[in-house]
Amino acid sequence: MKKIVSSLLVACVGGVAALGASHYLFGEKTISQVTNPEQAAVYKLANYNGGSTAVAGADFVMAAEKSVNAVVHIKTISEQVNNLAYDPFAELFFGPQKRQQTFIQQGSGSGVIISEDGYIVTNNHVINGSNKIEVILNDKRTYEAEVIGADASTDVALLKIKEKGLPFLHYGNSDNMKVGEWVLAVGNPFNLNSTVTAGIISAKGRNNILNGNNRPIESFIQTDAAVNPGNSGGALVNTDGELIGINTAIASNNGAFQGYSFAVPVNIVKKIVSDMVEFGAVQRAYIGVNIQDIDSKLAADKNLKKLKGIYVNGITAGGSAQDAGMKEGDVITNIQDVPVNSVSELQEQISRYRPGDKINVTVARNDKNVNLPVVLKTFDNTTRLVKKSEVAATSAEVFGAELQNIDAEKLSDMNAENGVQISKLNKGKLAQIGIQQGFIITAIDKRKVTSAAEVKSILEKKSGVVLVEGFYPNGMQASYSFML
Repeated sequence: MKKIVSSLLVACVGGVAALGASHYLFGEKTISQVTNPEQAAVYKLANYNGGSTAVAGADFVMAAEKSVNAVVHIKTISEQVNNLAYDPFAELFFGPQKRQQTFIQQGSGSGVIISEDGYIVTNNHVINGSNKIEVILNDKRTYEAEVIGADASTDVALLKIKEKGLPFLHYGNSDNMKVGEWVLAVGNPFNLNSTVTAGIISAKGRNNILNGNNRPIESFIQTDAAVNPGNSGGALVNTDGELIGINTAIASNNGAFQGYSFAVPVNIVKKIVSDMVEFGAVQRAYIGVNIQDIDSKLAADKNLKKLKGIYVNGITAGGSAQDAGMKEGDVITNIQDVPVNSVSELQEQISRYRPGDKINVTVARNDKNVNLPVVLKTFDNTTRLVKKSEVAATSAEVFGAELQNIDAEKLSDMNAENGVQISKLNKGKLAQIGIQQGFIITAIDKRKVTSAAEVKSILEKKSGVVLVEGFYPNGMQASYSFML
């Protein structure tokens, strides 16, 4: 018994000694590795940002609440006419055949209420060619809209509904917006009413986005806020809920959103809207120069020391720039103290003024800055503004066709000396003979025509066989003869 108790006692003492040695040699180092504050700091949450997420979320909510009630759903109805293929054998056996097929086309887009008495901004392409425009408010009230004005060059249109006390968006300042700032796109994509998406401003001054316009003025705000078909004409707003742009286009290979969208800056929209309300048409000013962006190749060719500004490679005779003393080879650097570094930025600045306005243009010449006072002019080198009465006289309707005068600028772009365009084609004599919407009438019975009123007067007084000649915007020549 004494031997057994002695052995157990020795074993216990040995175990206690071993545990003590282990704790002394290894225990403190192991624990210190787990609790070391510097080591623990490595595992901070990557998305922690001190609570600013909550502030940003609140800003989005406020901006969305301000916007959704001021953004409307626009539905359009237009009557289209298709010419059917001529079948001589069918006419031989069954008599005269129907040559045309009429169908109704419906469209959808968005708009932004900009005043409590019913003025609404949208895109020109949303309402272009429509016979009827229906506006649906966020509270489901429905109105028929009147077109106050439309401008293809900026893709802006102004509508009016008969109502008071409407919610509306205040203008922001698109010049003050910076790349990287948050924005919201509000509209009705795919007929999903009052949809709000968020993104940032990806770039400013984007051009070469729209196709098919004559002399388009493009200086778009580019964003990554999701915009899809139906968003056109909707609002781009900042986090204060102020309107900074009108959503217009997307960069896409399949017609749906693929990452980038484009909006007309509100500072352009404000001027266009002001012109339409006051005059019924846009008062467009020109500086009278041929210009191009400066890149490294041009700088080397022209011995330019800087890549900033826009190079003047031609001066229009009798234009504003020539009168102000601008010269070929000058580099335009500022418009009214606003730096311009691309053609699109210069166009955006000039688009805010009317013919007759005096602006200060800074040019770099022989390594010196020269300030030139420039009085802006129209395309045909006058300072005359178009009056409302003159706008009304630029259109006419005859035999179901709405005729529109074409200004000298557009005629020059189409290499034509004269012409009157059929802007809308309803049921009537001209539709029956196969003329399509968009046709440009240049002559009637070999007599050149230059105004809508002239075409109307000739056709209404004419009897017997009439020959109408002209061309389509794609360049195809055509002529039509019919009996009156």
